[in-house]
Amino acid sequence: MRTTYQTTNGTGLDRNSLPMRLWEKAKIYGVWNPADIDFSKDKKDFENLNENEAKFLMQAISQFQAGEEAVTLDLLPLIMAVAKEGRLEEEMFLTSFLWEEAKHVDGFNRFISEVTSFGKTAHETLHVPSYKLIFNELLPAALNALIDDPSPINQVRASTTYNMIVEGVLAETGYYGLYKVLDGHNILPGLRTFIGKLKQDESRHIAYGIYLISRLVAENGVEVWEAFQDQMNKLLMPSMQVVVESYSQYEVVPFGIDVNDLSNYAMGQFQKRLARVEKARNQNLAEINADILAAE
Repeated sequence: MRTTYQTTNGTGLDRNSLPMRLWEKAKIYGVWNPADIDFSKDKKDFENLNENEAKFLMQAISQFQAGEEAVTLDLLPLIMAVAKEGRLEEEMFLTSFLWEEAKHVDGFNRFISEVTSFGKTAHETLHVPSYKLIFNELLPAALNALIDDPSPINQVRASTTYNMIVEGVLAETGYYGLYKVLDGHNILPGLRTFIGKLKQDESRHIAYGIYLISRLVAENGVEVWEAFQDQMNKLLMPSMQVVVESYSQYEVVPFGIDVNDLSNYAMGQFQKRLARVEKARNQNLAEINADILAAE
């Protein structure tokens, strides 16, 4: 039973907190409509690709599409866990988070339906084994564990899987590689615009994940830090394998993509996330807020 309200009992909203600062950014930069993106030139560009190029792009897009659907479906247990703790500012930001993930689903679905020849054809055969392990098993397992046990350890495992690995390593590496191809070959301008919007959204999502994990480590100590480390190490190999498996099927990698460059980028993202949370072990909440805001 609720007996009081933060916004009417004199406490109010902490507008200097990172979640509220992200909420303010979401209200400015997150208000865009996937239906407004012009994919007409993209359709012509896609039709001019050779078979290998079309397959490569469709594999990337299909994995993005399913991934965005997965994170949209799987976020709710984390929102519920935060809400039950009465963390109003965090819950407010997470409403924009879920809204943005749903828009990403919408946008990729438009691209597949309107641009590619795979519009109404099942293309899950393009999902590589390590991708399926992460998105079909590990991600939903980590988030759904919060339904029965929203403990700090489970929250850290969930956010590590979602924010640090799925968004911070896989999505960022995928967007980095795909945008590099599209920009370098001056093709698919609508998709490039869409990816630019996604990257803005994901930067806020990852900033929140770093904040959440850092807060939980700072508040709960070594046990939660070890849970974070354990989950990162558990997911390192399958996340790196997604990159390898996505390209190993090609005798000649389309568009002259440097697979080593992508692998190095992915590992760099992993190490950057690990180092940032490790720093929080010796920080208080105000210092965590200040550091993450400075990096934004």
